[in-house]
Amino acid sequence: MPDTKKLWDEALLEIELIISKANFTTWFKNTHICHYDDGVVNVSVPNEFVKEWMLTKYHKCILKALRDKHQSVRSVDFVIQKDEDKQRPQKLMIQDEALYSDQMHFPELYVSKEDNLNPKYTFETLVIGPFNELAVAASQSVLKNLGTTYNPLFIYGGTGLGKTHLIQAIGNQLKKNDANKKIFYITSERWATDLVDSIRNNKIHLFKEKYRKYDLLIIDDIQFISGKDKTEEELFHLFNSYHDNNKQIIFSSDKPPRAIIGLEERLRTRFEGGMMVDISQPEYETRLEILRTKAKGSHIMPPEDVLEYLATSIQDSVRELEGALNLIVVQSQVKNRALSVQEAKNLIKNNLKPQKTISLKDVIRVVAEFYNIEEKILYEKSRRKEIVKPRQIIMYILREDFNTSYPYIGQKMGGRDHTTVIHAYEKIKRDLKIDQLLGQEMEQIKTILYKEYRPV
Repeated sequence: MPDTKKLWDEALLEIELIISKANFTTWFKNTHICHYDDGVVNVSVPNEFVKEWMLTKYHKCILKALRDKHQSVRSVDFVIQKDEDKQRPQKLMIQDEALYSDQMHFPELYVSKEDNLNPKYTFETLVIGPFNELAVAASQSVLKNLGTTYNPLFIYGGTGLGKTHLIQAIGNQLKKNDANKKIFYITSERWATDLVDSIRNNKIHLFKEKYRKYDLLIIDDIQFISGKDKTEEELFHLFNSYHDNNKQIIFSSDKPPRAIIGLEERLRTRFEGGMMVDISQPEYETRLEILRTKAKGSHIMPPEDVLEYLATSIQDSVRELEGALNLIVVQSQVKNRALSVQEAKNLIKNNLKPQKTISLKDVIRVVAEFYNIEEKILYEKSRRKEIVKPRQIIMYILREDFNTSYPYIGQKMGGRDHTTVIHAYEKIKRDLKIDQLLGQEMEQIKTILYKEYRPV
């Protein structure tokens, strides 16, 4: 019999990765495993409403997560553990039935055991805008020239911007185009776990056979392998096997290879040797269009000013955007009327990320990590090229993006004269016009910098 608390905690960690933060908080708060018997897991939920929602929307997702953690799990049931007087009134339940039949598209899991792909992730269901159109174009090119043109395809960008959707859409489209192609999708963590298990059980040869047989292998969140020597070594050989045999391999990451701390140089160069494309944050117009598209078909369409408020308030993640919209649609159904902007604000205020101010130290830290050097070296008088360039980039960003005074930058960067800062700013400014690589690096640095922090 498994440790039920540990089992549920581990399952929640997996579920949290595949649904929005808003949905996770709304539906999985105050749940736990209350009983386990012969492979049947009873999950305690606070009321009938949550129970129905779990059964309708998350049953398969939960069952898969539990089975992944403990193979003895056969089924899941939901048990209400709440006072009778806190159960929902009958009138509300009637409304809920209509709500379920007219619900938005939640990220359910109908994952194929054969290829691990979720069929919901297709190009048809992907909202395409300036923020991801280059990544989509590269993906379409991979489908036309599998294993030859862009190999590997490396897609990076912040959390919740649709990377997983896009890379699985490639797999689903290839499966649709050619049923004979062997395709497999896996997260890097799961792949690493399989590797460790195979080593522990002396079955590494079976592991190699399993993962080298596909025509297309898709590995999600590859940044998590950094610093794991054996995992990186095995991935290196796996990559070479695919590349040498013109088999396609696709990676996703939350950052570009150069910014993955601890990643082996030989892997970094191979990741960069194919096609690297980023998915940036969608601009306001695209966020608004995403909301309009997702809200279509809702029983009660949110007013335009509510959609505009969401598009303005949530900028970092499409996933969080959809989660907030889901909350508003559900609440509108419960109230049987559209919500006002103020009601929408009150509803999602706890789900909004706190805005942080970017400090000088934040800029220095991000640039130092990007170029894989120690922060303290940047303050020293060294004129080594690999130190001077990051230092000048820091000065440029502080001046260009934050209008920090030259003397203040000089003072904070090791007590340098303001003329040194002016020289650094002007040099980077000139170089950006002619050095394409520097431009790409600057863009990547700012993407990382503004992912966690927003200027105020």
